[in-house]
Amino acid sequence: MQNFDFSPFYRSTVGFDRLFSALDGLTPEGKSSYPPYNIERTGDDAYRISVAVSGFSADEISIEAKENNLIIKGGKSVETEKEERDFLHRGIAQRAFDLRFQLADYVEVIGADLENGLLHVSLKRELPESKKPRQIKITSGGGKTVIEDKAAVN
Repeated sequence: MQNFDFSPFYRSTVGFDRLFSALDGLTPEGKSSYPPYNIERTGDDAYRISVAVSGFSADEISIEAKENNLIIKGGKSVETEKEERDFLHRGIAQRAFDLRFQLADYVEVIGADLENGLLHVSLKRELPESKKPRQIKITSGGGKTVIEDKAAVN
């Protein structure tokens, strides 16, 4: 893998230190690609992660959203693994997995469904009102600039 020098970006951006540190820390070597998954944009602030989980039932998969992390785990139950079957060819992997995704600020998991061997996790980015852009009125002639129309409470 190529190494990229992000130092020019550090000089021209403010508040993106965590992003560039995360990019510096990416190490795809040794990271498992099982099970395969897609990440798609379904709207302006809506996303969907689709994970191929053929052979797993809904009770064998867990989804946990904690802080800015999404963790999807799957594993077969002990009684299913001990079931004696005589395979002539085994091409469908059913091993345990653990997928981890770093979510951006204000991205929330809004639902998940299992359909035709695909687990779909729906995500939505919702900015709080305090983070949305607002217009600032400009006054001239020595007047004060009013940012919010709230009276000061003393």
